[in-house]
Amino acid sequence: MTQTENYIQSRFGDAKNRRRIYTGFFIALIIAGFYLGYYDKFPEQDGHYGLWSIMPPLVAIVLAFWTREVVSALFIGICLGGVISGEVNIVQGFLIPSIGTESFALILLVYLWALGGLIGIWTRTGGAEVFATWASKKMVRGPKSAKFFTWFMGLIFHQGGTISTVLTGATVRPVSDKHKVSHEELAYMVDSTASPAATLIPFNVWPFYVSGLVVGTLPIFSDPMDGVIFFFDAIKYNFYAIFAIFITLLFAWDKLPWVPGKKMRAAIKRAREGGPLDHSNATPMAAAELTQKKIPEDYNPGLIDFFGPIGALLGVAIIPFAVTYFFLGHREDPTLLIAEAFVLAVLVGLGIAMAKGMKLQEAIDGFIDGCKGVTIGAIILALAVTLKSVADAVGTAPYVVSILGDLVMPAFLPGVLMVLCMIIAFSTGTSWGTYAVVFPVAVPLAWAVVPDPFFLTLCFSAVIGGAVFGDQCSPISDTTILSSLSTGCDLMDHVTTQFPLALVAGILAVISYALMVILFV
Repeated sequence: MTQTENYIQSRFGDAKNRRRIYTGFFIALIIAGFYLGYYDKFPEQDGHYGLWSIMPPLVAIVLAFWTREVVSALFIGICLGGVISGEVNIVQGFLIPSIGTESFALILLVYLWALGGLIGIWTRTGGAEVFATWASKKMVRGPKSAKFFTWFMGLIFHQGGTISTVLTGATVRPVSDKHKVSHEELAYMVDSTASPAATLIPFNVWPFYVSGLVVGTLPIFSDPMDGVIFFFDAIKYNFYAIFAIFITLLFAWDKLPWVPGKKMRAAIKRAREGGPLDHSNATPMAAAELTQKKIPEDYNPGLIDFFGPIGALLGVAIIPFAVTYFFLGHREDPTLLIAEAFVLAVLVGLGIAMAKGMKLQEAIDGFIDGCKGVTIGAIILALAVTLKSVADAVGTAPYVVSILGDLVMPAFLPGVLMVLCMIIAFSTGTSWGTYAVVFPVAVPLAWAVVPDPFFLTLCFSAVIGGAVFGDQCSPISDTTILSSLSTGCDLMDHVTTQFPLALVAGILAVISYALMVILFV
């Protein structure tokens, strides 16, 4: 072995040395960026900073994959974005404005505290365990039917990405745990039936949001209802969502001829052979407070402890929406009481527990333990939301659009748009943010290339599916984080095990768009 080889082996062969070298590299990058940003200023043009615009999310994602430690990775990405944008005071510039918003308060209150508190209450009442036992006898016979139950619940709870992941994960986890379904499998199925299902069964706010982005871009979109109708017409060409749902169904029934991803195959083997539901080095997003049972000796658990809160949640969330949307005709502003539904579910859970004899202090302790259990999820989600603001400030999405725009071949525009949305959504962790950037450009571009409604429909659907793919696979996406949280899975385990399966659906979708253009346009 030569001296050079010895040096490389001694420096890069040891894991600690590699960590020091890579960490030093990123610190040097931040210092260099600080110097350039403070003294020379980064040149800004067309709403972005050139190659520097992709560095904050890129550094965060690379570090998250390499170190498997998401909190520090996100924070470093935010720091770098602050340097590039000239906002070195990231607390005042990004953290407080991002975390102190109504939208984040809603996420914190509903998806974290209410969800965690409800699960914590179930650790005292035993409601989830009773439901798992009941479902096992009535509907579930083993891992296959447990996974199919998860798939079915994902379609039932199709209101949107974050809502779906929380409702589905909280409902199916007790059943899946009982039948030895690994948390990697469960998190993939919850995530893959969330946003994809929301775009295929769009009785939710998605069509109205997208309609607001495309209205006025072409004469055929003269008012919001034109965009909503077009959204529904384009559903049958949303190939990514179709393939994602279908592959997940095959995965549930163990009918895939081959499961992509060595880590997912290892997770399945580990769980089926009686091993733990998470691998030995995992850091589950759901803490022990959410899984340890502390049922009082004099309390008699029953199905009402589970169906009472869940019934209140679903009743308040779905019935007003269905009545206002389908019967009263309020298509643009249907009543959607998600926050109220979650808070009421917690109150119903507490009320049932006390009505059956549980002490108020015992019930409140369960709620508090549940809130404690989602603390790490709250921290990660806060940093992820902040990084999205940083990406907006440095122009990550506009830069990606600008560098890929010249590479577009007209015949393959739908496929190219889908790949573009995959990259943007993966980098920024948001499908809706990707829509806001891409749709105002993609719609007139598609019409200018081929002024044909069918071609426009293909491009429209490609944008919808591509953004969902990127959002679903990104480690900084709220749906990815909440899927891990609600199923008790390690975040990076979820990301690395679901990516190969989602990628298969993505590749099939791109190929389908290319064939549709070649054969029918």
